[in-house]
Amino acid sequence: MKSFKAYQVSEVEEKVFKGSIVERHIEDLPEGDVLIEVHYSSINYKDALSASGNRSVTRSYPHTPGIDAAGVVTSSSSDDFKVGDDVVVVGYDLGMSTPGGFGKFIRVPASWVINLPENMSLKESMILGTAGFTAALCIEKLLQNNLEPADGPVLVTGATGGVGIVAVSLLSKLGFSVTASTSKESAHGLLKVLGAAELMDRAELSEETAKPMLKEQWAGAVDVVGGSTLFNVVKSLKYGGSVAACGLVQSPVFQASVLPFILRGVNLLGVDSVLLPIDTKRRVWEKLGSQWKLENLESLCTEIEFSTLESSLATVLKGGATGRFVLNLNS
Repeated sequence: MKSFKAYQVSEVEEKVFKGSIVERHIEDLPEGDVLIEVHYSSINYKDALSASGNRSVTRSYPHTPGIDAAGVVTSSSSDDFKVGDDVVVVGYDLGMSTPGGFGKFIRVPASWVINLPENMSLKESMILGTAGFTAALCIEKLLQNNLEPADGPVLVTGATGGVGIVAVSLLSKLGFSVTASTSKESAHGLLKVLGAAELMDRAELSEETAKPMLKEQWAGAVDVVGGSTLFNVVKSLKYGGSVAACGLVQSPVFQASVLPFILRGVNLLGVDSVLLPIDTKRRVWEKLGSQWKLENLESLCTEIEFSTLESSLATVLKGGATGRFVLNLNS
């Protein structure tokens, strides 16, 4: 049986989870149409939750996390993919209950797989990963709701995280004036280089306030934080403005007033990157490889190997990461 390396998380005692590098066998992977040799993966917050034993993400252990994977097809029973194709898999059940991209091989349904966009490398696709893909979805929704650069500044919360840092870069590329919210002063220089026009401390948005409305500041926003931060963003949108919400780093609870919605006509736009139809995923990925291609992708990531995966997961779980961790499985 052909074996391969994988990062596997096990419950070593009740509610105590530990990750280790193990040898797995291809024959032990679940049934699927496409077997992929993974070259790169990346760390998302959901991976950090899975690796810490969060059963709302992963129900059964031992388990190999990794909701992103990019690699080469080694066998396929689908007419849509052939041996040697460069492909990307993000979302669906990968890395949640299905063994994910923190293993050298994955086997998945063909309906989860897309061909790597032209003008994009496997590594670049994982610098983006689910986080960058989600940022693109948020921005696309804002544009669909008629947001234009002339309307005013756009806020990005959690601006140094995976979604946030790509959102700052992409909004800047599209001509928007970006306000980046972060607690990391050490990242101010990078955010400026990526195009942020203004910087603000996240504490200015995170405190609860009884006021149902706040001063109009932003024409649009991308929020990965949730909780009271999201409510404060809603209360601070300009008339007709929109916020695309895709995260819950602060809290999944959103206690709000209807007043901003009925007095300013603002919009709260929910964004999901997991269960989108594959045609939608393919279209957005193609855009990220063409007219929305970012030239500064390497500056957004830290490349890691198996030996530093566990510490990097801990950093992401604590909210200490700046940019993206990309796992190189080639070494």
